[in-house]
Amino acid sequence: MLHPNQWQTFDQQHIWHPYTSMVNPLPTYPIVAADGVYLELADGRKLIDGMSSWWAAIHGYNHPVLNAAIQQQLTRMSHVMFGGITHPPAIELAETLINITCEPLQHVFFADSGSVSVEVAIKMAIQYWFTQGNDKKQKLLTVRNGYHGDTFGAMAVCDPVNGMHGLFKGVLPQHYFADAPQCHGDTPDKNALNSFKNLIKQHHQEIAAVIIEPIVQGAGGMRFYCPEYLRQIRQLCDQYHVLLILDEIATGFGRTGTLFAYEQANIAPDILCIGKSLTGGYMTLAATLTTTAIANGIGETPLMHGPTFMANPLACAVANTSIKLLLESDWQKQILSIEHCLKEGLQTCKSLKTVKDVRVKGAIGVVEMKKAVDMATIQEQFVQRGIWLRPFGKLVYTMPPYIIKKNDIERIMEVIIDVLKIKGLID
Repeated sequence: MLHPNQWQTFDQQHIWHPYTSMVNPLPTYPIVAADGVYLELADGRKLIDGMSSWWAAIHGYNHPVLNAAIQQQLTRMSHVMFGGITHPPAIELAETLINITCEPLQHVFFADSGSVSVEVAIKMAIQYWFTQGNDKKQKLLTVRNGYHGDTFGAMAVCDPVNGMHGLFKGVLPQHYFADAPQCHGDTPDKNALNSFKNLIKQHHQEIAAVIIEPIVQGAGGMRFYCPEYLRQIRQLCDQYHVLLILDEIATGFGRTGTLFAYEQANIAPDILCIGKSLTGGYMTLAATLTTTAIANGIGETPLMHGPTFMANPLACAVANTSIKLLLESDWQKQILSIEHCLKEGLQTCKSLKTVKDVRVKGAIGVVEMKKAVDMATIQEQFVQRGIWLRPFGKLVYTMPPYIIKKNDIERIMEVIIDVLKIKGLID
């Protein structure tokens, strides 16, 4: 067993981390424990987690109720295949998801991760039209600055220019991309909407579905847009007989102020993808929900997808408990409180010459810089000051756990402002 002093050296030499190079790896920080909103480093220092472990740990860490759910399920069974077998945690979770989402969504496919739930959604849409006798509808329409995951089907509907997957452009399926919405207040961007209208009008005969992140575009730029834009997208899908897939992997379970972001537009999707905070950040699990019309439309033809760990009982059990914990809490009040703190705390950033924009939506706070940040240096500065953030590109942002206290949010804001005033952190 390696000594803790050797951990980082071994890690950098042998372990490939997300979105990094093995030749020139970014620094890593060894975490040995986590509790509440705090991460504990190997040297004993504690960091306030402003990322919720990539937006998933909404209840924080080491939660006694979620711990108990895992332990209780572990005494029964940790895993069984889902092919030809079912089990109570999966049945309970499916029932809950159907009850808390919009009425048309009545069928649930469990997946391993958000990316896989997107793959399943794409398969559902294309297979639906195929079984309807229309094999021409094989394309997707989306908007620029979107992000839907790192598997091949998901990569193909991420932004082809500003996204992370340009290297694979030549081998990915080619889809249609409308201009990204640039809404101000409650008024949708006419140019972006016209871009979308033109594409769906011209190509609807070959478009199986529209896929979009509702209200908030996540890893593609942390951009927000107004509900009216989404309402009009729904209307255009109906007008041109195109399915609507909503990717709520990042926004689901309260992050934007409503349980699901699509509620703010008062619409219902044909297919819904959820993940991340589904289990409160405890285990990887996602789901793809759809309507009876699509399920019956696909008919007797099997949906050709079956992850090995689909509907893992441990993950389903903790998901059931996490959702119950959320719904029984005063989560709306907490999100509003976080939103108020973020708006108030980040206000100062607007006066910094290096800052392009500051925006807040629910429990999401974003500072967009004019130039890309020096990732390794800026993260080290945050760690030295006792907080954990993971900037990328031009974005310094926070999506804290819902249980975070006001003083900890204020500390995150203070550190962001302090660090962004340091020269040499911008490329």
